Amino acid sequence: MTVLRMSSLFLRTLREDPADAEVPSHRLLVRAGYIRRVSPGIYTWLPLGLRVLRNIEAIVREEMDEISQELLFPALLPKEPYEATGRWTEYGDNIFRLKDRKGADYLLGPTHEELFTLAVKDLFSSYKDLPISLYQIQTKYRDEARPRAGVLRGREFVMKDSYSFDVDEAGLAKSYDAHRDAYIKIFNRLGFHYVIVQAMAGAMGGSKSEEFLATAANGEDTYVRCASCGYAANVEAVQVPTLEAIDHTGMPSAQVVDTPGTPTIDTLVDFLNEAHPRTDRPWTAADTLKNVVVLLAHPDGRQEPLVIGVPGDREVDEKRLAAQVEPAVVLPFDEAQFAKHPGLVRGYIGPAALGAESATGIRYLTDPRVSAGTAWVTGANSPGQHVIGLVAGRDFSADGTIEAAEVKVGDVCPSCGQGEGLEAARGIEMGHIFQLGKKYAEALDLKVLDVNGKLTTVVMGSYGIGVSRAVACVAEGNHDDSGLCWPREISPADVHLVATGKDEEVFVAAETLARELTAAGLQVIYDDRRGVSPGVKFKDSELIGVPTIVVVGRGLASGVVELKDRRSGERREVPLAEAVDQVCREVRG
Repeated sequence: MTVLRMSSLFLRTLREDPADAEVPSHRLLVRAGYIRRVSPGIYTWLPLGLRVLRNIEAIVREEMDEISQELLFPALLPKEPYEATGRWTEYGDNIFRLKDRKGADYLLGPTHEELFTLAVKDLFSSYKDLPISLYQIQTKYRDEARPRAGVLRGREFVMKDSYSFDVDEAGLAKSYDAHRDAYIKIFNRLGFHYVIVQAMAGAMGGSKSEEFLATAANGEDTYVRCASCGYAANVEAVQVPTLEAIDHTGMPSAQVVDTPGTPTIDTLVDFLNEAHPRTDRPWTAADTLKNVVVLLAHPDGRQEPLVIGVPGDREVDEKRLAAQVEPAVVLPFDEAQFAKHPGLVRGYIGPAALGAESATGIRYLTDPRVSAGTAWVTGANSPGQHVIGLVAGRDFSADGTIEAAEVKVGDVCPSCGQGEGLEAARGIEMGHIFQLGKKYAEALDLKVLDVNGKLTTVVMGSYGIGVSRAVACVAEGNHDDSGLCWPREISPADVHLVATGKDEEVFVAAETLARELTAAGLQVIYDDRRGVSPGVKFKDSELIGVPTIVVVGRGLASGVVELKDRRSGERREVPLAEAVDQVCREVRG
């Protein structure tokens, strides 16, 4: 172990925030000299940043080695395995594709389900070989449309991906639980607050899925929770409770009414309360059925319009919708598209013109709240006209349901149906675990002989952790106005030793102390720069964020040095002769 001397360390700290920094972790990791931008979504790990990254890898590796075996696949992968599973097409523009000199297609691996599956197929053939769990820590590549927030969302990133292989669903459940427990141990050690929430499997496929979200006000993911029963889910995975059908016998017939100048929900509600008031209560947006048109772009190049019917008091949530229609991509339905589909009257679209069996042939999916027997005010497919009292199941039906409406604070908990409703918060996805089932095993014909000597398809699980993302995530939850405050286990060093002043005695004493701390097994960053003011050195030590700061300066004349706790700011003086023991006790608890 060597002393990291700041006079020669490949490091430059910055006083100003980088212009493209959007979140604290991005701002501080660049300013403190941990990372440098190469291009959008691509970063260089500088020496201190690489130390933090390697420390996080070590934690992940220690816990994973208890339940799994490590290997390493190449990042440059052939097209054929991904073509067999359909993901060569499904990934669309989200992967980097290239050809070799012979014209063969390759990709830079975004995930490695196919390679893990083929590796097991190549080596194992009997139920006696299972269960097995394999993992790797490797650089991945995805062509993010909008890379942002530094290493939180990049185009190149380090990920731990692991996969379990079992003979049956019962075995998968055990493997899943083992990974879940390992993830809890990993995230407990990384030093940030997190929640475990239900999640969508998305393009990965599979059934049961959970995310580990680091709580962060600026996180990209929104999740909801119920204080009554503990239910927690990413909003993409929230399912509206199924409503019982309402008997529509005796309900008045639907009627078309003139509603001039009412192309929006607000103008419609105002008009209805004035021209067609209810006898029991005022009309509200929740009484209306809003039909939103989008364009789906499929990976094979096909495009199709889709209409989503939601209660008028809710918007379509873009992320929920995107999760439901993957691998298709949602595009705006613009004026040119309306021109191609004259059966859609903008602002007055109604169910009569929708559905696979309708004249337009446009697929129509509705929110689960649009259940049989519910009555709605909606468009009449004619400019300036709406239908009042259109009853689902009597007057119209959809091609299916879709969970695409926004989830609101106060919504009824889908798990217990009690309490004061759902609460919302934001987080950063740090880990995702899936029960994949047989999707990839079937696509790649991974089978083993079972106990009866018959071929059976292997059941798989998939488990990911964003390792490089974890560096930023920990920074998001461990900083103050002065800089970073690393948890001790992942800090780039144990001690940041600062020599202040111009006296040679200070630098001699600090040099001796640095060597003694290193000999005691501690990693030391030693600010031995001459001609740099104490103020600059102090600011750098706080910006870099090592947990323990030791200052050799004016107190040396009295035979003492200062120990400072970076997180709490607490300071104390200790005799120089006792400094090594005192620092070791502080570092090692």
